[in-house]
Amino acid sequence: MIPIKDNIPTDRFPFVTVALILINAIVYLTAVAHGGSIISGPDSQEILKYGAIPYSLTHGGRHCAEFAQQTASGVQPVGIFCSGQRLPDGTIAVVGSQGTIQAWETVFSSMFMHASILHIGGNMLFLWIFGNSVEDSIGSLKYLCFYLLGGIAALALQVAIAPNSSAPTVGASGAIAAVLGGYVVLYPGARVLTLVFIILLFTVIELPALLMLGIWFLEQAAFAAAGLTHPAGGSGGVAYFAHIGGFAFGCVVIRPLVSNRKQVPPPRPVY
Repeated sequence: MIPIKDNIPTDRFPFVTVALILINAIVYLTAVAHGGSIISGPDSQEILKYGAIPYSLTHGGRHCAEFAQQTASGVQPVGIFCSGQRLPDGTIAVVGSQGTIQAWETVFSSMFMHASILHIGGNMLFLWIFGNSVEDSIGSLKYLCFYLLGGIAALALQVAIAPNSSAPTVGASGAIAAVLGGYVVLYPGARVLTLVFIILLFTVIELPALLMLGIWFLEQAAFAAAGLTHPAGGSGGVAYFAHIGGFAFGCVVIRPLVSNRKQVPPPRPVY
């Protein structure tokens, strides 16, 4: 399901939402300029440098690096390992390093790094559609704090679930999940024009926000549970627990912040 627009009117231009989208785009293009491509995203060194690595955060900022191994076809990346972790036999070279910035800084830098054009495109679409209504409802300054704290809460749950993971976490999806949680509490009856894919067919329909975002959340929970049950491949490299943590944060925190809650327009009649 891909959201296209919602039906909640706004009174004020969403300056913070637009600024966040621009900052994410600038960071993405800057990272790609240092290595990688527009489509496939920044290279592994940039992801490793600015991504949040749970092991580094939970072990006093331990240095992490990507190691390579000599094979018959040449030098091949093996994986990311942090100081104090046991390395596999035959590792020969450091490919990239996270030692250039402090571990705590990656809590913030990781929120603005994305792994590919599809990654950033999907995140920014959700941020634009749902973020402007939340910003209008709570005010720009509170919204900025809410967004950043939501991203921190999202990462905190991901780190708590896998404190020894050496996989970098990147993307705004944790903070955006907080925005989605806030939105569904404020406007559960809002209607969201949605592009729905069913096998090889697609259609555009209006869905209640509670239904659409509820399905989204259940998907995250299901994939997160699969990752716990089959850790070798269940999560597919996506930080599902960060999505859950951000969404829960948004649901819990949003109500005291509201200063301008809109009336939800009635559904359009169907003839």
